[in-house]
Amino acid sequence: MFAALPLSLLLFGAVLATSVISGIFGMAGGLILMLILAQMFTVPAAMVLHGVTQFFSNGWRAVLWRRWIAWRIVGLYMLGALPATLVPFVVAFVPDKAVMLILLGLVPFAALALPEGVKFDVTKPGHAVLCGFLVAGTQLLAGVAGPLLDVFFVRSTTLDRRAVVATKAVTQAFSHTLKIGYYVTLAAAGTALDWDVYAAAIAAATIGTTLAGPLLERISNENFRKWTRVIVRAVGAISMIQGLWLLTR
Repeated sequence: MFAALPLSLLLFGAVLATSVISGIFGMAGGLILMLILAQMFTVPAAMVLHGVTQFFSNGWRAVLWRRWIAWRIVGLYMLGALPATLVPFVVAFVPDKAVMLILLGLVPFAALALPEGVKFDVTKPGHAVLCGFLVAGTQLLAGVAGPLLDVFFVRSTTLDRRAVVATKAVTQAFSHTLKIGYYVTLAAAGTALDWDVYAAAIAAATIGTTLAGPLLERISNENFRKWTRVIVRAVGAISMIQGLWLLTR
C-alpha cells in the first residue's frame, strides 16, 4: 500500500484539477483525465478507473446542480444509450493503448467535422435518443465522448449553461456506469487496482466538483462555449499524436 501512495497522490492531483475543469465546462476535464490515465495504466484499468472517477464527479455535479437538470432529455438519452452497448459486446472489443489514444484524439475533431448544415439539438426528442446511442457507444471505445455530446448541446440555445452542465452530468454518470460494466465484464483481471487508488480518485473528484461551482457562476455563456472548444481541440491533438507515435514504435 505504501508503494502505491505516490501514485495515489499523483492521481489525486490529476483528478482534482480535471474535476474542476469538468465542473466549469461540463466536459474537457474527462478528456484530459483519460489522456493522463492512459500513461499510467493498462487500457482496461484506465477505462474502469476513469469510469469510477467520472461517475462520482458527474454524480456529485448533478446533485449540486439538481434543480437545473432537464430530466426529459436525460430519459431520452438513456433510451438511446442502452442499445449502444450491444455492438461492442458482440465482438468483445478491447482496444490497445495506441488505438484508444487515436480514438480519444479523434473524438473532438470528428465532432467538429460535422457539416454546418447538420444542426443537432438535444432538446428535440429524436436528437436526444441519437445522442445517447452515439455518445455511449463512443465512450465504450474511446473512454470519453464529451466533444461529441457537446455537438448536441451547443445548438440548444434555450438551455442555460447551468442546465447544460447539470444535464450533461446525469447523462455522463449513466454512460460511465455502462463503460465500467463493459470493461469489468470483458477484462476483469486487468481492471484490478489498489483500494487507495480508487479512494484518492473519488475524493478528488468530489472536492474538485465542489470547488468548480462558484467558478461556473462567474463565467459567461459565451466564454463557457469558447474555452470548451479550445481545450478539447488541444487535448485531442496531443492524444492523436501520441497514439500515432505508439503505432510506429
